[in-house]
Amino acid sequence: MTELPRVQHIIASGLIAAVGVCIAYISYTQEPAQAFLFPRLISSVFAVLAIWTFGKAVLGKTKVGNGLNGTALKNMAPGLLVMIVYVFWAAKALGFYTATTITLIILISLYDPAPHTEAKSWIKRGVITAGVMVVLYLLFAQLLYVFTPREIFA
Repeated sequence: MTELPRVQHIIASGLIAAVGVCIAYISYTQEPAQAFLFPRLISSVFAVLAIWTFGKAVLGKTKVGNGLNGTALKNMAPGLLVMIVYVFWAAKALGFYTATTITLIILISLYDPAPHTEAKSWIKRGVITAGVMVVLYLLFAQLLYVFTPREIFA
């Protein structure tokens, strides 16, 4: 019988491969085609790598570690919840840059071990968030001319 960590790896990599293929399919079927040029490239690479990982998991050629336990799932749950809200509501309702900024500061605050009572740690979180957002803006809007979801604040 297959051990639990390997089964977990097969299931997880299979789900990720399915998501990757779906995203690639969507990027190839949406219009205007010019707006989806960069997403097509990224999603195609993502799908190929995800399928490759799934194939390796099925064939048993992947080191899988110890698998996920209850503690790991408990630690990941808040971040997963934040990401679900971001993907299914916030990015569209608030706009890409606003929602991403809020999501990033929340995720950094959740997982940064620095104390939440010190101003220094909040300054660090703010600087990291601002830096990531500047890079995202320069990459998407200035370099690639990619459309992002636009709503309240764009």
